[in-house]
Amino acid sequence: MKILLKNAREQKGLKTREVAQLLGIDQALISKFESGTRKPTREQISRLSQLLEIDFETLMIAWLKEKILYEIGDEEFALKALLLVEQEIQNSKKVISSGVLSSIQSILDEIEILKKQIQSFQHFDLHRISKILELEFISESNRVNGNSLTFQETKSVINEGLTISGKSMREHLEAINLQETVGYIKDLNQKKVSISEKELLTIHNLISRGIKPENSGKYKNDPLIIREMNLFFNWYDSNKTNLHPIILASEAYLKLIKISPFENGNIQIANLIMNWILVENAFVYATIKGNKNEIDEYLSILEECQNKNDSSIFVNFILRIEKENLLRAIELVSK
Repeated sequence: MKILLKNAREQKGLKTREVAQLLGIDQALISKFESGTRKPTREQISRLSQLLEIDFETLMIAWLKEKILYEIGDEEFALKALLLVEQEIQNSKKVISSGVLSSIQSILDEIEILKKQIQSFQHFDLHRISKILELEFISESNRVNGNSLTFQETKSVINEGLTISGKSMREHLEAINLQETVGYIKDLNQKKVSISEKELLTIHNLISRGIKPENSGKYKNDPLIIREMNLFFNWYDSNKTNLHPIILASEAYLKLIKISPFENGNIQIANLIMNWILVENAFVYATIKGNKNEIDEYLSILEECQNKNDSSIFVNFILRIEKENLLRAIELVSK
């Protein structure tokens, strides 16, 4: 932790005196934090994280680790005690997840009924609605990210290879790249390939091709990003069979948005991974619409999640979208 604090302060070009003044504490305390002879309080950790722009979770983990080591040191039974603590924490998380699940069980039940109804359709109908929903997902996802191609224009670019007058080459590339990326994920699903770092980097490379080639398929040049992404994949592997797929997909989205591992395309990546999880589990795309009202609502929900540290707000948002899109799929068959 002391290294994290010192490096972050020096990177921002601040002196210990300046940090102390900004936090309203004694300068000697900052020096002691950086030498490891004194530990900040939890409140001070929060304020240091904001001031020095250190990821709060990363700093908290370092703080808790040192706090635990200080308390238990080299006690003979320390490791056994820690294993029991880990087990209790995991059990507590399961109780929390169960609580969230019970509060949304009604809409999950409705979604399951709609999903089964769609699965009963003939193969021809399933293929047809899949193509339409896929195209809508590509068009709307790009619109959320500022692409001005309409649905019909996106369809013409992808299906007919047309060039739309007045639209930039980048907008054409975004449509083509996303279509190829969606196809790539479909192929992975058919092969039962699970989400991994290798596939995540490949997907980023596909959506960035010809747009930001220097950054495509590469994390930001930051050691903390690699650590955060390792934690993300550990979390995913631990929860992919425990959490309901829609909750898993929504939580994965929020985690990737928070980490923002790439120089560009983080929203697209989070959206693709969320929908990979959904489609992998026989759900339809949770397509966030690209009109101003829905974008404003989406941004407002993300902000509320962050401010309240409550992922259930976003989970409920995605549940609503998934239900709407399932109804949309049924409507397409009845036409």
